[in-house]
Amino acid sequence: MDAISHTLSTVLRTDEARQACACTTSFDGETLVVDSSDCQERGELQTSPDCRETVVGALTERDADLVRVEARGIERCYEADAAALLVAAGRFAETVRHREQRLASRALRDPLGAARESTGRAGAVADIAAETGLAALADRAGGYDTALAPLVGLSISDWRVEAGPPPAGELLEVREFETGDTARIYDTGETRRYVLTPLGRTLSVPDAAVLSTAYQRLADGLVDGGDRAPRRAVRQVVDERAGARGKADNSGLSVPELGRILARHTQGHGLLEALFSDPDLSDVFVTAPAPENTLRVRVGDRTMPTNVRLTERGVDAFASRYRRESGRGFSRANPTLDAATTIDDRRVRVAGVTEPASDGVAFAFRAHDREVWTLPALVANDTLTPRAAALLSLAVERGGAMLIAGPRGAGKTTLLGALLPELPSTVRTVVVEDAPELPVTPLQQQGRDVQALRVATEEGELSATAAVRTALRLGDGALVVGEIRGTEAQSLYEAMRVGANSEAVLGTVHGDGAAAVYDRVVDDLGVPPSSFGVTDLVVTLERTAAGERRVRAIEEVLDGQVADFAAVFDRETGDLAPTGRIDRGNARLLTTLSQPGESYADLRTALAERTDRLAHAADAGRTDLAAVTERCVEHT
Repeated sequence: MDAISHTLSTVLRTDEARQACACTTSFDGETLVVDSSDCQERGELQTSPDCRETVVGALTERDADLVRVEARGIERCYEADAAALLVAAGRFAETVRHREQRLASRALRDPLGAARESTGRAGAVADIAAETGLAALADRAGGYDTALAPLVGLSISDWRVEAGPPPAGELLEVREFETGDTARIYDTGETRRYVLTPLGRTLSVPDAAVLSTAYQRLADGLVDGGDRAPRRAVRQVVDERAGARGKADNSGLSVPELGRILARHTQGHGLLEALFSDPDLSDVFVTAPAPENTLRVRVGDRTMPTNVRLTERGVDAFASRYRRESGRGFSRANPTLDAATTIDDRRVRVAGVTEPASDGVAFAFRAHDREVWTLPALVANDTLTPRAAALLSLAVERGGAMLIAGPRGAGKTTLLGALLPELPSTVRTVVVEDAPELPVTPLQQQGRDVQALRVATEEGELSATAAVRTALRLGDGALVVGEIRGTEAQSLYEAMRVGANSEAVLGTVHGDGAAAVYDRVVDDLGVPPSSFGVTDLVVTLERTAAGERRVRAIEEVLDGQVADFAAVFDRETGDLAPTGRIDRGNARLLTTLSQPGESYADLRTALAERTDRLAHAADAGRTDLAAVTERCVEHT
């Protein structure tokens, strides 16, 4: 602090307070930095009047936008109203001391008490409380628990967590995860709030010091061991301290727990790992400017604010990380990012945006389920009926051309992935997608011949159109396009029209029903109507008001020239039910599905048998990928 502020603080503080608080202060731009490493009270402004006195004293002559307290590996940030209250207390103390020394001293240690005393009096003191803002801030503050509630985080971390539950929040649910993290969902009246308590949220002083020292050893390159390096660094520090004391300290977290925390913040994705340990959490949104906005999450069908923030340093680290992992630019020249990563064994798609398209860097993380979805699993959760699933299965197995349509978040990619195991085990499959979302690796692990082609979005890399053309040269078989959205549609449909592939062609496209898909593919993407006519089925998914993802309709293409379609399954009666076209034998699709020499009766029998198999698999819980691929091999 400067000389004037230091002198005033020294005059106002008592000898007893000076002995109790050992915090030191300095300014870093508009931030007041408080070093509490040697302070027994650890600079906890909510509970320590002595530490409050040190901080407010430093603010008697100079304002700050943020007060950052650093205490042996733990960092507390006081911002917004909390910082404003401390600044107002400093202004009040500096102004009122000429009139009333006792009240100025009280403002340093007990700003809320000083505000109440001042506003209860008439005259100049009350005016000073109003003019400095202390009266208004204290009036809406409640107690110190809420008025000076900090954002808390480890000094090694790029994340900060708001302390305590939301004011006046009703606890609805507690979620505990195997990772040691806990989440609580509160009803605040206006919305629900997702409050995360990550592993290590309330570290002891010795544990925080261990992490800080171990972190520095990793940063200095003093510990080898790859993925095991964080745990080894922690073990070294713990053993050295135990040796110095002559005994081990068993009062805090274990070495594996501390190692997991250190790994999370050095090698991992920080508190994204804690959030995605919730199996019901599908999305995390980081809104620009990130340090000023709490993260939002989607759990089930609800989007909720959280108590978690990403620091500016964390934003920069993520931008650098995904730029490196994706191999694509992410800057003012290339202000959007589309990448993929793995967090807590879940495949996560990462979308990013930066200036000039946004006021800073923002991210959206969407996680896929840990388990690969299959048709029996979709039958089990009522996305499909067994009979509708049987039709799709047979269409894929027998080389049909199918588009899966629907809005964002309806489950298009999930259904597309569930159809891939239905391809004959002898069929070679080429998958074209810009971000890896389809279960290529799990299928390869089950012995399937699946080749992935990654589509890039930047100049000089493999375009979607080139990828489709390349896929057609990589072997005769099935072709899967993760999302049809550009000029690749023309190449894809031209190949389909001339019979360049011998097996199924599958893809997803945005659209609400077959007619909307036709407009999208023909009018927007430039595919000739005659080429669109080779499409056999359009499957439309929807997301209900309750957040349920389900198939709304399965339509066959009757005539691509005039956009003529007919539903073979729809929800006119509420359930996904057949319309009767297949039962009556007048579905155009029957020609595609029938094998040489197969009668209509044989085809109906094949559909009935497949319906029974899928229903039995769903009822028996044989819905995992291994069981489905085994069944498909046996059937082939």
